[in-house]
Amino acid sequence: MNDKQRRFAEEYIIDLNATQAAIRAGYSPRTAGAMGFDLLKNPEIQAVIRKAQDARAERTHITQDRVLQEIARLAFFDPRKLYDEQGNIKPIHELDDDTAACIGGLDVLTTSRVEDGKEGEPVVVISEVTKKFKIWDKNSALEKAGKHLKLFTDVSEVKLTMDELPKKLEEARKRVAASRKKD
Repeated sequence: MNDKQRRFAEEYIIDLNATQAAIRAGYSPRTAGAMGFDLLKNPEIQAVIRKAQDARAERTHITQDRVLQEIARLAFFDPRKLYDEQGNIKPIHELDDDTAACIGGLDVLTTSRVEDGKEGEPVVVISEVTKKFKIWDKNSALEKAGKHLKLFTDVSEVKLTMDELPKKLEEARKRVAASRKKD
């Protein structure tokens, strides 16, 4: 693997954008899209990228399993877990890990007034506390989980005229033949 290819692999790890990685690695912006696509098929480059991704996952402890677990937490969140048996909101430190992970924000509004206490000293009396939870988007989590499980299918429609079809087939044959020669 040459220096430019190694640089491409390093740049690709940044944002997983092959075109931009090719440009940053020094390939022509005009051909960067095709070049990035071709570079990603190179087994040596694939190995460098895989090794870098594995190292990053090890450092950050971010794995596919962990991401899926977080999506599952959000997708199957039960808001009843925010309350105790009497219907009162549980203190945040008493929430289980799954429930706490679903909270995107917490607003606490405290209403108070000052009254005269014993010996005329002012005393703050809290008259009302309002808590409002913001919960992460459950629909989005369910959609991501469903896509992972391939519950939904995305259909792409390609329209070609009969005149374009032979040209496209020939281009595909050439790409397959070229990739076989590289192997």
